[in-house]
Amino acid sequence: MALLSIPTSADISIEVNGQKVAAAQSYRVQSARESRYIEAFGSREPVGTVGGRVQHKIELTRVCLCQTEGIDFYNLSGFNLVIVQPDCKIIYSGCQWSAIGETGALGAMVVEKIT
Repeated sequence: MALLSIPTSADISIEVNGQKVAAAQSYRVQSARESRYIEAFGSREPVGTVGGRVQHKIELTRVCLCQTEGIDFYNLSGFNLVIVQPDCKIIYSGCQWSAIGETGALGAMVVEKIT
């Protein structure tokens, strides 16, 4: 019996201008595509749909800020999320955060969840 290996993430990080500023322990992605109906004059029912842009909602957990000097994480926008897997590298660019849940210990800043 052959064993099937499932690729796992080797590195999950947030980058600004190519510089790694944070690392995450795990992530969850939900993608949704906008669509709209095409209506024909005189028809009661739509004749089709047109797909729109795809939006990704990504939740990072156990995020540790690596280099916080000079970077205000709450004003950060347009950053990249990089997920490195054994067989590929996934980059989500132009990211904006919508929620940050933060906890920390003395001398170390750890963010629990970023959406």
